[in-house]
Amino acid sequence: MAETGGHGAKQGALPSRSRAPPARSRAPVPDPLAPSRAPKPAGLQNELMDTRRLGRSELHVSRICLGGNVFGWTVDERASFRLLDAWVDAGMNFVDTADVYSRWVPGHAGGESETIIGRWLKASGKRNRIVLATKVGKPMGDDDKGLSRQYIRRAIDASLRRLQTDHVDLYQSHDDDEATPLEETLTTYAALIKEGKVRAIGASNYAADRLALALDTSERLGLPRYESLQPLYNLVERAAYEDALEPLCRERGVGVINYYALASGFLTGKYRSSADLGKSVRGKGAGKYLNERGLAVLGALDAVAATIGATPAQVALAWQIARPGITAPIASASDERQLAELVAAARLRLDAPAIAAIDRASSAAVA
Repeated sequence: MAETGGHGAKQGALPSRSRAPPARSRAPVPDPLAPSRAPKPAGLQNELMDTRRLGRSELHVSRICLGGNVFGWTVDERASFRLLDAWVDAGMNFVDTADVYSRWVPGHAGGESETIIGRWLKASGKRNRIVLATKVGKPMGDDDKGLSRQYIRRAIDASLRRLQTDHVDLYQSHDDDEATPLEETLTTYAALIKEGKVRAIGASNYAADRLALALDTSERLGLPRYESLQPLYNLVERAAYEDALEPLCRERGVGVINYYALASGFLTGKYRSSADLGKSVRGKGAGKYLNERGLAVLGALDAVAATIGATPAQVALAWQIARPGITAPIASASDERQLAELVAAARLRLDAPAIAAIDRASSAAVA
């Protein structure tokens, strides 16, 4: 089981730990995390699980988002189709990808994940059963990067062609682009929404001060705002999100769909010694957590999992789902067994003592 979202195979610097500027007084924000039922699309055969509103948008998403970074990388097209079918058939609806997935693989140019998802959409006819998210901004070759008006225009059309759809539900800025004025980026997104190519926009890997400025810019100019943030966040890497981004997102009603939710697979319990790191291509990324603090977190997950008849991965995801402000953690699956774990985690409800026990162990595990 793997995670996706911010950077695909390789992650860059963590979001800034700087505090967001003091927020201005605003009217109370309705809780978007209260369980809701999204309108049932025509032709939907399987009932959706409880969904959550994403920020203040009209999007209602499942409590876990299926990450598409593995499609075309560690999961071939046929297996990807099976996983996507199983995800929807289980009542889940949220799928995330990016134009850059999986450019890091030798011989790949980017767009492989979007292409596979597009072929599945065409073959299955299930476009109206998913909330489809993709991202723009990471380097795709030469000058194809960033959040300028010209590049976003080219990138959205390329993504729509690969995805074989006429619109993306959530279009996200994969990285901040301080070289491009926020007004230019947000005005471009506003035009795409007006044209029907995009329903809502989100941000990924933004520092708190820049996210606050983007939200203020949208408010000042009457433009669509970032309705979601995709930060790195999990039980062994909490501070970068919790210090400044969490209070900002909660105060401003921004949905959070965090990536690396299982810490490169470490929180599944798969990697408990250095000898375990060779079990998968993601093992190297989990190695940094193999210390006294990381093992304490696994111990807490093991204890709760044994008590309720779940797995450490399910408990780790359920803890994140239960945290105020989190809309849906992102995780990917390489086979049906891992996918079933994600679905089970979305159904799992931890009681207060279990949450507190995990929180104590995890808090102590963060420097």
